[in-house]
Amino acid sequence: MQSAILPPEFQKMFSRMFDDAPQNDWKDVEKVIREDFGKSPEEVFGVSFTGDPTKGVMERKARASASVAQVHWARLADGREVAVKVQKREIAQQIQWDLWAFNERLFLETDFENEADNSEHMARLVAGESRLRNRVYIPKVYRELSSKRVMTAEWIEGVRLWDKDAITRSWRGGWHQGSPGCHGTPMDPPQSDSTSTKVSRNPNATQLKPERDHWRGWNGRGGLGLSLKEVMTTMIDLFSAQMFLWGILHCDPHPGNIFVRRKPSGQPELVLIDHGLYIHMDTDFRHQYARFWKSLLTFDNAAIRDIVKQWGVTNPDIFASVTLMRPYQGGDLSTQQHFEGLSKKDRAQRHYEAQQAARKGIRQILGDESKWPKELIFIGRNLRIVQANNQFLGSPVNRIKITGTWASRALVESPDLPLNEKIQNYARHILFRLVLFTSDIYFYFTKIRQFLRLGGGMEDSLEAQMQSMAKDMGVDLQQNVFEG
Repeated sequence: MQSAILPPEFQKMFSRMFDDAPQNDWKDVEKVIREDFGKSPEEVFGVSFTGDPTKGVMERKARASASVAQVHWARLADGREVAVKVQKREIAQQIQWDLWAFNERLFLETDFENEADNSEHMARLVAGESRLRNRVYIPKVYRELSSKRVMTAEWIEGVRLWDKDAITRSWRGGWHQGSPGCHGTPMDPPQSDSTSTKVSRNPNATQLKPERDHWRGWNGRGGLGLSLKEVMTTMIDLFSAQMFLWGILHCDPHPGNIFVRRKPSGQPELVLIDHGLYIHMDTDFRHQYARFWKSLLTFDNAAIRDIVKQWGVTNPDIFASVTLMRPYQGGDLSTQQHFEGLSKKDRAQRHYEAQQAARKGIRQILGDESKWPKELIFIGRNLRIVQANNQFLGSPVNRIKITGTWASRALVESPDLPLNEKIQNYARHILFRLVLFTSDIYFYFTKIRQFLRLGGGMEDSLEAQMQSMAKDMGVDLQQNVFEG
């Protein structure tokens, strides 16, 4: 579900769930570990809280806390550094009364064995795709240290997606060196005497992990020296491949779940974490959705109408606008003309009629609920968060073009399609690439305008159009819904 259509108070509540949730006390964390493993944290992870040099160490204070779980750093006795994700004890009870429409998904999201399966599956898919294997990384999961409510994975030193300065500022970490721990780069600089690069064994310390910010330089003002365009292109490539090529989609790609690292080659690498919430698209629906996206960008209204009719949608224009996150200009324009007519009425009458039109429009989108694919709700969530990520980074890429290109490409490359259909799709793909040239013209126009400080980026322009359209429908879209 798009939380953007909820009242502002609820939108704020959902945005806080990403990263700023209260932490459980250590005693609650310890109870979960004991209940799942039948052992203490010291026994499960081989750590000591009393400074024993023969054991590993673990932080009692979480490094991150979200609505479902919190993450603790640990160094095992064999030297491996891990992220221990522990589910909050109250979650099992909360799910019983949580949003009923998403009950099944929430149960899966809180099953960390399911998350481990998703993580390993995604790692295999990325490794098998030459266009992504050197640009995306999925952390290793340690099954022997995991359960239904505890998941232990490789610790990642990276920069969060929301830290634009740290991503783009000049690199000061050394020649042919990458982010700590990235592709052979040591976690800590060799022969360093700095206490900030050594693991503390003080049993009273709340933070034991070294800071590892030497790559920022002596004044701490350095960064990864990476291009936001390359970072964002990789992100859209990854989620488009999931959506159109593989049919398994990560539904929570907010900035807290994406790390950026610098490889020793100087190229960016995206690290995707939190694999609890995925949807699986069957082959027919995946091909259908790819054709739908391709049709949106070529204004093939007959194809759009035929496809969405199978989903129970009776107003293709509104649904197309919601998918693209911009007003769709290729339909019969009846929706747009209706709202233009409202502008001639007084404010009270206009608001009343807009509300009535909104209710009618929603009923049309959900015309026949028995045909509505539930996957579309979670696909919409992914698209909206990725759009917000691109907007937050200044719209460095043409998101719609990249997504549409993957949709068209998937209809050529999919092994599930017969050869004759692939050949037809290949010819259409070449024509499709020519059509997308017009999208590039608009994108570069907005980049020039942005450079001259005459306006925002492409995503800002598209969102302003959508907010105007939504306001006409009586819906208040907030700008920062998924930016936290």
